[in-house]
Amino acid sequence: MRFTATTAYPADVETVAAMLSTREFVERKMTEAGALSTTCEVVRDGAAFTVTTRAELPTASVPTALRSLVGDSLEVRLVEAWQAPAADGSRTATMSVDIQGVPARISGTQRLAPTMAGCEQTYDGDVSASVPLFGEPIEKAAVGTVDQVVAVERRLGLEHLAARH
Repeated sequence: MRFTATTAYPADVETVAAMLSTREFVERKMTEAGALSTTCEVVRDGAAFTVTTRAELPTASVPTALRSLVGDSLEVRLVEAWQAPAADGSRTATMSVDIQGVPARISGTQRLAPTMAGCEQTYDGDVSASVPLFGEPIEKAAVGTVDQVVAVERRLGLEHLAARH
């Protein structure tokens, strides 16, 4: 199942990339998106960086019939590997989400591209679940969770950038 999301930010690509690579910002995003606990590690390699987030999420969005199989929470690992800026100033990242104990996979890309008013962040990805009879409900729940996290990131990002002025 595909997912896409776009956010316009009133700041340049490097300012937004710096925000997205701040451990405190990532942990706050996950907490406000409902995570029970979160840890984040940022590894820099020149202008490239990788953000690895581990979070414990409640199973409220998991289909009721599967909750007994996964317990009260899910351990999630999100890896966002951002490349150094391209010649036009844009940045791209690959992202993957592994959910312990659930046969589902989320993978995709992110892009930060300059615009006249700042920059635009675009998510594009796929969710796949290999569970007979329950694959589609799991995929829908995962896309809903991605949408929720992106909405929180958008709100917090806009607040963060507004506070800079």
